[in-house]
Amino acid sequence: MPSKYALLRCRVGCVCCAAILALAACNDAWSDHYDATSTTQESGTLWDAIAAQPDLSNFARVVEACGYDILLSGSQAYTVFAPTNDALTTAEADVLIEEFRQQQAAGTRVNDNTVVRQFLQNHIALYKWPVSSITNDSITLMNDKYAVLTPSTLAGQQLLSTNALYSNGLLFTLGHQLDYFPNVFEYLGHDDDLDSVYRFLNSFSVYEFNDAKSVPGEIVDGQTVYLDSVSELRNTVLQRYGLINSEDSTYWMLCPTNSEWRRLVGEYEPFFNYANSVNQRDSLIYANTRLAIISGAFFSRTINSDEALRDSAVSTRAISHSLRRMTGWEDAYYTYFKPYAQGGAFYGTEDITCSNGHVLKSPAWGISKFETFAQTIKVEAENILAQDTIIDAVDPLIVREVASNNPFYGKVSGNSFVEVQPDPATAQVTVQYRVPNILSGMKYDIYAVFAPATAYDTLAVDETKRPNIILPTLQWLDQNGKEGRNNRMRTKTVNTAVMDTIQLVTGQTFPTSSYGLAEEQVKLRIKSNIQSNQTTTHSGTLRIDCIIFRPTELGGFAAQ
Repeated sequence: MPSKYALLRCRVGCVCCAAILALAACNDAWSDHYDATSTTQESGTLWDAIAAQPDLSNFARVVEACGYDILLSGSQAYTVFAPTNDALTTAEADVLIEEFRQQQAAGTRVNDNTVVRQFLQNHIALYKWPVSSITNDSITLMNDKYAVLTPSTLAGQQLLSTNALYSNGLLFTLGHQLDYFPNVFEYLGHDDDLDSVYRFLNSFSVYEFNDAKSVPGEIVDGQTVYLDSVSELRNTVLQRYGLINSEDSTYWMLCPTNSEWRRLVGEYEPFFNYANSVNQRDSLIYANTRLAIISGAFFSRTINSDEALRDSAVSTRAISHSLRRMTGWEDAYYTYFKPYAQGGAFYGTEDITCSNGHVLKSPAWGISKFETFAQTIKVEAENILAQDTIIDAVDPLIVREVASNNPFYGKVSGNSFVEVQPDPATAQVTVQYRVPNILSGMKYDIYAVFAPATAYDTLAVDETKRPNIILPTLQWLDQNGKEGRNNRMRTKTVNTAVMDTIQLVTGQTFPTSSYGLAEEQVKLRIKSNIQSNQTTTHSGTLRIDCIIFRPTELGGFAAQ
């Protein structure tokens, strides 16, 4: 026959008790507070007391139906704030019990059962919380919600009785049920018009056992059976973009309604068409399409004051102005200027207050893809990880640094560029770069930026009198992994006396996406196309600052 604690583990499962252990009353101040109360030890457990009081019979029925009678019969200490029958009617108890059973039959995890989380755990706190005439504490309930406890109230509701001490905790009674105030993440699951976003985000949720916060009991068959098995929610998407499920954080989330979500999915999915050979292709298309919608929709109130929001809303994905200035990156992605103005990110949204922030419900999405994932791709020529192939060079690529007293300082991206000299026998040299994060079906205008010799050597005046002639070529992988190539790109003349930005091609599209892939699928080749009879009038040396792919608009794939 299983032990009482094994039965507890079976019936209750992983109960989410995220109370902070530091609040366990080990310091002198807490001891003084506890000693100031007037409590009399009663016989039995909390469950014995609840089951024995006729005025708590409706609450007792819900406790037992959800398996919490076992929890409240153990040795772990709790404080229970039980609503009386006047506060919880028989009909209301029947509804709660039926809802619990329906969710249980549907396979809902105990931690996610709304009856457990929104009702039972909303009336129970871990540890003993006695009150005295000086009590004014913010306590953490079992569902992680905070509630202010005073000598006569909890969260503003009147305490009818207080400080009944039993072997495993304290029992209070309430004249009204405590209101449940959802956080941002929970609200998404409650609003039927936002459940598309919620289902996607919740698909990343897992509960992980926390042995440090769990209470060990007896050992059965060599395994510790926990009196209280504490599991904590982990969600990789929320950890990356914003902890909207945490009561200790304050976030706003911009959230599209279901109809707007479907429209955005249809618009964005063509940008994430991966080649058939890409591992987990379908999963990548599904996840990246939807992350493209919401990744820039989380806003921490730590960096978004009311005053600041009138000018701009900075999402958690945004790069700070100081870092952008330091790196020379001019585009302020994931930052939305004048968000409340017509056409702005927050314009026309419904503002819903939650326990840890706000949901901004959007029937018309006010964020452009060009403000978030459809970004300009800049490949720094000196980045060795982007360098793919070098042909007919005298030496490997040489990195040239621009001195702070050079007139070109601050004009060269990152204040460095590469220099490649051709083999004298051929007078030509070719460099090929890998280009990451290409979106399928997106039109790109492609540029190469060249630096003059004087950006490195101010005495190299003769070199600046001889232009260079380059021939660019693009290649990519098609849907079936075969190489595609744009061989129709024309030669371009580079002015070697100045910083020269050459537009290589306009409106170039690609059939497959490499967004988020470790292996790039698009390569740009730049050839110094000097003939042997041009060496006295032209320079064959390549001095490349960077390569830029700037997205313009959606367009179908067409080889040029």
